[in-house]
Amino acid sequence: MQSTIDFWTEVVTVWNTAVFGVGLGPIFIGLVIFVGFLVLRRLFTRVVLAALSGISRRTKTKFDDQLIAALEQPMRFVFVIIGLYAATRFVSLPTQVDGVMTQLIRSMIAFTIFWTLYRCVGPLSFLIDKAFGALGRTSLGDSLKEFIAKLARFVIACVGIVAILEEWQFNVGAVLGGLGLIGMAVAFGAQNMIANLFAGVTIFLDGIFEKGDWIRGADVEGTVEEIGFRTTKIRRFDKALTTIPNNKLAGDAVINFSHMSNRRIYWKIGIKYSATEGQLREIVNGIKDHIFGNDDFEIDPAKVTTLIHVDSFNDSSIDILLYCFTATTNWNEWMRIKEDLAFAIKAIVEGAGSGFAFPSTSVYVETLPLGMPEAFPDNDETA
Repeated sequence: MQSTIDFWTEVVTVWNTAVFGVGLGPIFIGLVIFVGFLVLRRLFTRVVLAALSGISRRTKTKFDDQLIAALEQPMRFVFVIIGLYAATRFVSLPTQVDGVMTQLIRSMIAFTIFWTLYRCVGPLSFLIDKAFGALGRTSLGDSLKEFIAKLARFVIACVGIVAILEEWQFNVGAVLGGLGLIGMAVAFGAQNMIANLFAGVTIFLDGIFEKGDWIRGADVEGTVEEIGFRTTKIRRFDKALTTIPNNKLAGDAVINFSHMSNRRIYWKIGIKYSATEGQLREIVNGIKDHIFGNDDFEIDPAKVTTLIHVDSFNDSSIDILLYCFTATTNWNEWMRIKEDLAFAIKAIVEGAGSGFAFPSTSVYVETLPLGMPEAFPDNDETA
């Protein structure tokens, strides 16, 4: 009988001090509390967040949609923190274990705060862009917004890591101070990286080019695919991807073809020397009528210069200068307009009774040199 009592005494002792001196009963209740908050999190996701998402989809702006999408995961994680906090408050943990759990919960809170800020960078950049537009200023370009968002996320991540480390009594300032000399050496060796970083900032702030622009610079021509902190990636027209340091692009002359207001056509049309003055005037006037009466061309003198004149006497032709601009900047449309113009000019020249010149050389012989053979007689002369 005594042995049975002793056995149950041991069972009760284990039950009351099973884990770090804490009984299994409080631990079980703490787990129930934690699981309860996980259930609440699921209900919150299905009911509250689903309702907010439905409301945001019915609004005209995209800001609320982006904001709810950014806050969804951090808000769900809040229930995990609250559940863990409530469970540990119910269970009387030993002082040392309680201190560790307190630091863990505080670290999770700091993580959630900076995680939320990190995810809200996108919606906030959208809001700032709209604010610029409302104030009548030029809105931020996509590339500049992307760069600012990357920089903001980087800063938030660094500050968040420092905050979490400080919660665990990790003296970040002392470590950084101890690494001062090493940091100076690294900075000296990273001059090119720093130069590329500042060059990237210059590209964004000056608006030299943006993602999707067709540019030529640093001996490369193509479409900008990505502008990073250190390098810019350009897809050449042969589909090869070229990565160029920002410092090289910022220090070079860059032509941005995507910022053209119009596309130019610059031709010299060679007409035969046999063309009369009347034919030349008819050709010039015909080309003018075609261009000035066609909506494909920009003819506003305040915007462009249009020149159609007899220009020069070349070795083999009388040249007509054609200098004009199309209304479109699209390459395919520009090629179509050039083709139609070429066909029209051919018809105009032939309709005027003239033709196009081609390089030729005429040799005029006044006397035959001595010793040249006589001309071969015709058959009639030898008959």
